Order: sequence, then C-alpha cells, then structure tokens
Amino acid sequence: MTTLAPSSTLKIGPYAVQPPVVLAPMAGITNAPFRTLCREFSGGKGLFVSEMITTRALVERNEKTMQLVHFDATETPRSIQLYGVDPVTVGKAVRMIADENLADHIDLNFGCPVPKVTRKGGGSALPYKRPLLRAILNEAVSNAGALPVTMKMRKGIDDDHITFLDAGRIAVDEGVSAIALHGRTAAQHYGGTADWDAIARLKEHVPEIPVLGNGDIWSADDALRMVRETGCDGVVVGRGCLGRPWLFGDLVAAFEGGGACATPTLKEVAAVMRRHAELLGEWIGDETRGVIDFRKHVAWYLKGFAVGSEMRKKLAITSSLAEMDAHLGELDLDQPWPVGADGPRGRTSGNNRVVLPEGWLKDPYDCAGVSAEAELDTSGG
Repeated sequence: MTTLAPSSTLKIGPYAVQPPVVLAPMAGITNAPFRTLCREFSGGKGLFVSEMITTRALVERNEKTMQLVHFDATETPRSIQLYGVDPVTVGKAVRMIADENLADHIDLNFGCPVPKVTRKGGGSALPYKRPLLRAILNEAVSNAGALPVTMKMRKGIDDDHITFLDAGRIAVDEGVSAIALHGRTAAQHYGGTADWDAIARLKEHVPEIPVLGNGDIWSADDALRMVRETGCDGVVVGRGCLGRPWLFGDLVAAFEGGGACATPTLKEVAAVMRRHAELLGEWIGDETRGVIDFRKHVAWYLKGFAVGSEMRKKLAITSSLAEMDAHLGELDLDQPWPVGADGPRGRTSGNNRVVLPEGWLKDPYDCAGVSAEAELDTSGG
C-alpha cells in the first residue's frame, strides 16, 4: 500500500475530519447499520453521511424518513444529505434539522443522475439552472444556524452542458463549507472513467473552501493517488465500499502512513455479513425484514469467492438469521481473499440520455420549469 500523510486536516465547518475520508450517501445502503460497520473498521475516524433524505418528506415528518434520520449515539458528527428543488422547502427542512438537533452537518444533493429525479429538474439536472441553485443554497445556509452546509455535484448534465465551475463559484458566494465533485456527467451515470482533472480544476477555481473528490476510488491507493493528482482536500467513497466496509480501515491506515490492505478470508467476510444482517434487523425492528433488506448486499460481499450460483441464490432469498447461518456454514470458509475482488463493483453502466423536463436546456436562467412535483416524497439516488 502506498502511503501519504495529508498536508492538513479537512475542516467541515467546526469539524475536523482526519483522515479526510467521507462515506458517500447511497440510497438504501448508507443507513445506520452500514454506517456502523464502516465506522467500526475505521476506528471511528472519517465522516459518514446518511442516505439521501427528501426535504418535503422530512418537513412532513414522513414515518420512513424520520427513521432514516436516526443516528446511533456513537455517530459524531451526525451527517444528513438532503435532496430538494424548492428553496422554501429546503430552508424549512434545514431549519427543522437545526432547531430539533437532528444532525451536526447538512449535505445537499445535486449529483443524483437517476431519471425519476432528473426528469423533474432535481439532482444533477438542477445546477444548470444557476438562479435556482443559488436560491436553494442561500436558503439552506441562512437557516442552518451554526451547522455547516456542504454540497455534492457532478460535472454537469453532459459534455455540452458542463456546470461544475459555475456551481462551485455560486457555492462559495452563498457560504457553503465544502464541495464534493463526482468526476462524471449525469449522462455518464456510473459508466466510463471518472474525470479527475475536473476535480483538480474545481480545486483551483474555488481555493476558498475544501474540495473533495469522488469517482473510481476502489482502493486506498486510489484515494491517495486522487489527492496527489488533483490537490483535493479529501475523498468521498461510494461504490468501492459495497460489500467491503473494511475499506475504511484501509483508508485510515493509508492516510496515517502505514498498514496493509485488508484481505479477509471468506470466514471473516461471512462474519461481517452476519453482523450486517443482524444490525439491519435491530434497526428496522424486525429480523425477517432486516435479513430481506440485506439480500441486496450478498453479491457484493461474495464477489470473487467460489460460492456457486445455487448457494448465491439461496442466500439471496434468505429470510432469517438462522437460515443465513446455515447457508454460510455450508461454504468453504477457508477461502482466501480473491485476486481482483478489490476492483469496480456496483453500477458500472453508462446512460447517454438524461431525462429532463421539457425545454430544460433552453435557458439556464429560466427556472419556471421547476414545480413542486420535483419534491419526491421518498428518498433515493
């Protein structure tokens, strides 16, 4: 493992994030149980962001949403990511978080490329409308009180509609504490290669605040290389930790100057799988629902191991911890960590068409096309 001592501590408002490593918000993934696992492997170091929360659902106190904003007592600082397109609603959600002490840090989502979000003008489509972006950031920062507000975004909608430099300057003007940039456009989704040069350009463009890089960090060495090559102040890790929460232990070791990458045996991986499913059951309040929710993680945890298609299918339809224990007990648990299992995982396909509201690209300063319908009542993306 290559090592690199960071030049300075990442500061998110009053909070020091050392090493400068952030868990990216991922819908249905970065809930309290998964954040717990990642924090345990990191020794509590780093910043771990909740999955995306819709501002309207939060303001209306949607039952599911209120569960998603629950943090374990050991989480510090508590970090919530919000999605919203209406400045007033965003402001109300931020004020609610501040007044009710629901979190210590607020991140705003302007990077989601999912069609159900972009077709309403949200997520990675929104920064194209510069006045709307400015209004949302102004409302968020104005209502946050002492809480730091950050934002996560992409390069733009597509190669013909690049927005990240304008968005970065607007963010600085409105008092945003830090910016994370995923080095892809919305059109790329998760395909192709992340453009780390864009991260370097943003860092040069907004030297006043920290810039974090995101995209194609599959290992601790990738994270260190991104910092060296772009000059960014920290890294945001998403798909690279799917089925590998121990990656955060690797990242801490690398940034602190020593330690080898984790190469767990299948027995060790199985133990983490079991704990993950158990934590989900405790969090949801129902063992069966917890195990069912865990099913999406099975393929990521077992990537590269000689398990067999039939056993993979069995684990993917498991409904109890006892059943899960029985299936895991049938595996050859002495298998070493597979060669090549550290590479890309999760969604990798591209999508060359971004679904947008009609006429969205005609004028970046005309925001009339954004309606309350864009305020989804469920989280995701």
